[in-house]
Amino acid sequence: MIERRLSIAPMLDWTDRYCRYFLRLITRHTLLYTEMVTTGAILHGERSRFLDFDPSEHPLALQLGGSEPGDLARCARLGEQWGYDEINLNVGCPSDKVQSGSFGACLMLTPAVVADGVKAMCDAVAIEVTVKHRIGVDEQDSYSALCDFVGSVAEAGCRTFIVHARKAWLQGLSPKENREIPPLSYDTVHRLKTDFPALQIVINGGIKTLQHDHSSVVRIYRDPAQQRRLHAARQTPGVSARRTARLQLHPVQGDAPHRAGRHGQGRSSRPPGFADRHCLTHLHNACG
Repeated sequence: MIERRLSIAPMLDWTDRYCRYFLRLITRHTLLYTEMVTTGAILHGERSRFLDFDPSEHPLALQLGGSEPGDLARCARLGEQWGYDEINLNVGCPSDKVQSGSFGACLMLTPAVVADGVKAMCDAVAIEVTVKHRIGVDEQDSYSALCDFVGSVAEAGCRTFIVHARKAWLQGLSPKENREIPPLSYDTVHRLKTDFPALQIVINGGIKTLQHDHSSVVRIYRDPAQQRRLHAARQTPGVSARRTARLQLHPVQGDAPHRAGRHGQGRSSRPPGFADRHCLTHLHNACG
């Protein structure tokens, strides 16, 4: 059973293998997610480039972007074969590019399509299949519509829903603005848990401190110092420059060195007791 009390949300162009390896040095138990990978990229691209990861990254979930049940099932099966602990379907990204591919947040408007994809994946793999979604899309933001969506997808086999506690606007807002401008509604997520007690409901969005932890499960974003503070009680091993420099031992052909080094951007907010004050500087040095 995957521990979901704290997890790092999937972030496109951020939670790559370098980021995840770095985060695992900071926290031992947090559930990590890949950035979203489209089914087309996996099926028609260089699979190892999109699916390879370091064993230390466990527990690790693969987030897929797609809507065609057969493609989702094939990619979920590949993810399981690669050793991922969970398959997650993205039903929350509102970007124009994602919408043009008929996946992401726009799928909330077609619960039956999501249910078909989830069922195909559940039938294809033994590991858990989860869904990350919003509380609504555009004018379809009633609580009854949200319940219809969750109910339909749950009947298809999904038992865990990661809920970004904001609606998404498919037109007029950028992806960044969609993470900030629509108001948060944690109460909606808590109500969802009350009405679906058999499901695991994971709350996501705007969580920056432990005081935001109104439920049993939260998600934290980019701040390494915050992640370190939250896991201090778990006696996470200190981060040494030697361990951090190992990032360069697992290069991906064609990747620029900054893809690893950029993940040290939180060094100025290093918390008290951080094991190696030079660690993040060495990260940049090791990666060029």
